[in-house]
Amino acid sequence: MEEYVAFDSHKRYTWVEHQEANSTKPRSYRLEHEPGAIGRALAGCAPGTKVAIEATANWYWILAEIERAGCVPRLVHPRKAKLMMGLINKTDRLDAHGFNTLQRNGTLPEVWVPPERLRELRELTRTRLVLVTQRTRWKNRITATLDKWGLPPSEYSDAYGKRAREELHGKLARLPEQTRWATEQMLTELDRLSEQIRQFEKRLESLVEVTPEMQRLESMPGVGVILAATIALEIGAIERFASAERLASYSGTVPRVHASGDRVRYGRTRPDVNRYLKWAFAEAANSTAVNHRRFPERHVSQLYARLRARKGHRTAVGAVARHLAEAAFHVWSRKQEYRDPTMATGRTREV
Repeated sequence: MEEYVAFDSHKRYTWVEHQEANSTKPRSYRLEHEPGAIGRALAGCAPGTKVAIEATANWYWILAEIERAGCVPRLVHPRKAKLMMGLINKTDRLDAHGFNTLQRNGTLPEVWVPPERLRELRELTRTRLVLVTQRTRWKNRITATLDKWGLPPSEYSDAYGKRAREELHGKLARLPEQTRWATEQMLTELDRLSEQIRQFEKRLESLVEVTPEMQRLESMPGVGVILAATIALEIGAIERFASAERLASYSGTVPRVHASGDRVRYGRTRPDVNRYLKWAFAEAANSTAVNHRRFPERHVSQLYARLRARKGHRTAVGAVARHLAEAAFHVWSRKQEYRDPTMATGRTREV
């Protein structure tokens, strides 16, 4: 007999609702999290029964338990589901019942579930992102400390690279005693993070198979092996995006639009996006921005220079990131390497 099952999961328990297709009376209960609890709750379900579960922070292990029980997990988009249910009050019982109602109506907003191996490899790229973010914070703090004491900026492009270390240590020697000691500790932490990032990159290179899609992504400006792996793992399957604009929106590179009458205003990007893809395209865009004078003939260099002069660095980088996100869709779906728009048409622009 066809049955609808919905989970509203929390850290220590899950509220479960079972509802038969030919009945309007559900059966719901609180399920405490313990080994095998999810499997026992689904033991009486027919193989292939669909189970709706909200995409919360701890869905990984619950989804694996659902699959082991022979059922099919349906990962629910939390924000869209709440809007579609239109509930004023919020309880675990109401949320689970709302998921089942949407299942019965055939309107459940689902999130794509990546395969298990993909979920595992994502942990490497996503943790590397966290480490890179922490390393940037330490660099910014050391730079701010040097600025605070009036020390000039570095003459090197990478102020914390090997070639710049002698210059950096000379600046540290000019700091007051306690400030110097604190800055040296920050520099030690910076080096430790850099070594950890290298270990992650080595592991990624040994575990991630370089696919044709990744090779084509590497042809894009600012995208190397690690960024190509990050983008490929986060996209997973290009077929789930109907257009380049959809991928750019999912990647958080498209600003919000507020239009009323004849007035149009563009705001910040939405918060409910794939922040890992957003970071990857922003990282590639920043790389092109740093090197835009070295490659002035590139479309991305001209786009960055033109917008930076009018609207500043941040908006210009955002525009380049959006171009790269849309280009990733075409590169992957058309199975061809990146073609620079300016070079392809033989056009150049004044910048």
